[in-house]
Amino acid sequence: MRALIQRITDASVTVDGQIIGEIGRGLLILVCAMPDDDTTTADALALKISKLRLFQDDAGKMNLSLVQTGGEALVVSQFTLAADTSRGNRPGFSGAARPEDARALYEHFAQALAALDVPVQTGRFGADMSVALTNDGPVTLWLDTDA
Repeated sequence: MRALIQRITDASVTVDGQIIGEIGRGLLILVCAMPDDDTTTADALALKISKLRLFQDDAGKMNLSLVQTGGEALVVSQFTLAADTSRGNRPGFSGAARPEDARALYEHFAQALAALDVPVQTGRFGADMSVALTNDGPVTLWLDTDA
């Protein structure tokens, strides 16, 4: 799985003019399932993200995790993280998991993160979404379970 995570002070996702997910301080997680991913992969990514020390302690060092700070997560499906831009100018997305597999893994990932005591809000798989955020830092990381 691939994920782009951003430390944020607030974020929301809107579909058809309605806010369907909204959080305060925490992480915006854009996630993409790849063809060889399974629930074990999703569980490992959720655990990794829950433990990443991306939040400042009292000394101003990034020493605290999402769980330690009581932060929230907004999880949004993002198949474009699988983009292949090696040929021409139009990205190819054949490297992403099939939609039915991707949906199941996206939902499993969000549930796995919630099971780790992270309050989770989600976008809507396959929907045209508008995501708003206030990036904190900015702190943005790219994670790939194959790397």
